[in-house]
Amino acid sequence: MDSDLDLISAKAMLEWVDELGISEAISEKPINRFNTKADENAKIRVPRSIERLPTLNADVPMEEAGIVSAKAENLQDLKTAIEEFPHCDLKHGARNAVFSAGSPSAKIMIIGEAPGRDEDYQGVPFVGRAGQLLDKMLLSIGFNRNESDIEKSVYITNVIPWRPPENREPSSEEIDMMMPFLRRHIELVNPMVVVAMGNVSCQCLLGRRGITKLRGIWDEAFGIPVLPMLHPAYLLRNPVAKREAWFDLLTLKEMVLS
Repeated sequence: MDSDLDLISAKAMLEWVDELGISEAISEKPINRFNTKADENAKIRVPRSIERLPTLNADVPMEEAGIVSAKAENLQDLKTAIEEFPHCDLKHGARNAVFSAGSPSAKIMIIGEAPGRDEDYQGVPFVGRAGQLLDKMLLSIGFNRNESDIEKSVYITNVIPWRPPENREPSSEEIDMMMPFLRRHIELVNPMVVVAMGNVSCQCLLGRRGITKLRGIWDEAFGIPVLPMLHPAYLLRNPVAKREAWFDLLTLKEMVLS
C-alpha cells in the first residue's frame, strides 16, 4: 500500500515539476540537501540596498496636461496633444485615442464617460449599443451627429479618451489628469449647451455625482449651461428610466431652440 502511495506521490510530483517548466537535471545524481553540511568558509552574500526611484508627484501630470492643452490652438492640435500625453496609463492598453464625432460647430456638445470596446476598436465615441441608443434619442428630437446642418447636428466626446480595462469606471486620478484637456476641448468648440452623460461627466464638469438626482436640472460649467442626463448604457440596463430621459431630451430641445 505504501509503495502504491509513493508511486502516486512521485508521479504527481513529476507532473508538477513538468508544469513548472523544469525539464533538465542539474547534476548526474540526486542530492539530498538536508544531509549536506554548510561550508563554514563560504562567503555570506550581503544584500545590497535597493535604490528607490523617485515617485512622480500626482500634481505633475495635471500641471503638464494644463500646459500642453493650453497650447492647442485648434482641435487637431488638441487631439495630437492628447495622443502624445505620456502620463495616463490607460493609453497603453487601448487601441485608439477616441477624440470626437459630429460637427464642432454644433450648438450641443455631448460629453460621455469613456470609450467601450466598440469605441476603442473604431476610434469613434458612442458607436456601440449605447451609442446606437443615443443616436435614436437625438433623432427623436430632430438632431443627428451626421447632420451637415449645424442647427441640427451635435458634437460628441468623452471625459476619458482611452478605454479603461474591462470597461471599469475611470478613477478620480484619471479624471483629474484629463480634466485640462476636456476644459480646452470645450473652450475650442464653444457650444451653446453641454450635455453631461452619466456620473463621470458630472463629476468632471460639476464636481458632483448622483446622476439620478442631478438629471434634468440645468447647471453651469466654464460659463456654459450644462444639462446632466442619464447615460444610454444606464438606460439599456434600466429601460424604465427612458421616461425620465425623454423629459430631459425635451428640456434640451427647448433650451437649444429658444
